[in-house]
Amino acid sequence: MAKSVSFFMVIITLLALAPLCFSHKTNGGYLYPQFYDRSCPKALEIVKSVVAKAVAKEARMAASLLRLHFHDCFVQGCDASILLDSSGSIISEKGSNPNRNSIRGLNVVDEIKSALEKECPHTVSCADILAIAARDSTVLTGGPSWEVPLGRRDSRGASLSGSNNDIPAPNNTFQTILTKFKRQGLNIVDLVTLSGSHTIGNSRCTSFRQRLYNQSGNGQPDFTLDQSYAAQLRRRCPRSGGDQNLFFLDFVTPTKFDNNYFKNLLASKGLLNSDQVLVTKSQESMELVKKYAENTELFFDQFPKSMLKMTNISPLTGSKGEIRKNCRKINT
Repeated sequence: MAKSVSFFMVIITLLALAPLCFSHKTNGGYLYPQFYDRSCPKALEIVKSVVAKAVAKEARMAASLLRLHFHDCFVQGCDASILLDSSGSIISEKGSNPNRNSIRGLNVVDEIKSALEKECPHTVSCADILAIAARDSTVLTGGPSWEVPLGRRDSRGASLSGSNNDIPAPNNTFQTILTKFKRQGLNIVDLVTLSGSHTIGNSRCTSFRQRLYNQSGNGQPDFTLDQSYAAQLRRRCPRSGGDQNLFFLDFVTPTKFDNNYFKNLLASKGLLNSDQVLVTKSQESMELVKKYAENTELFFDQFPKSMLKMTNISPLTGSKGEIRKNCRKINT
């Protein structure tokens, strides 16, 4: 009898500790995939449903939601600060150089939040919505899946200066981009891997125009860009005007999450300067680009690992921050 009771207690203990086996330790506490299992069991299902509907309506939305999470995590950590509108002392990050006229998916997040508030009021954070939506967007476009650690809380402030300074820009040098990644606890493997998310989505003419006409300030184009591809781009990206004209980041399979992005880089057909420098400015990153171009499985194996590192950047947990009722404004 004593043995059976003892065995029973061991089982109970193991079940109690199960979430910790899959958790990620942060400065404020633990994040773990089962965080909403009891408080909002349909949370993941609701997020996936709304994201799937949005992506079916517009394939580009998958990349937009992935980018939204990236731009959130690089500023103050993954705390949904990017979603806040300007009000009172808050100056929105939406007006920063990386986000102005280009950030998308906000209405999809609003729709998700509204559905979650009906199902389980004041429970699921906007920060967690962004993390789950990024994963679902990847999967819906044919990419790998991963379990998203949950339990983030929402910030009560934003950082316009952080958004301007901490998010890698399309025209940054390789070293500047790597430095910005390292500041977040990410390394060169994470940089190359997460850049692979440019296998889906679009970019505006204004983000790469200098490569076509004046890369180094001497009136000359970027000669690391395939010249026939450059000529094709110039047709819709003139020296002036057409700033908002859209171009596929991966012109081969623009709505499919695969490794063609890396193949394009090796063919000197990366759209952004920040893409092409992965093969022109670092031997280490170029070697990884080659490996991913040759082996989709290798890329798909590493992408979730790098995403999990990024999604774990300085989250607010425990009693820090809040659970916003409306993702665009702090609670009153």
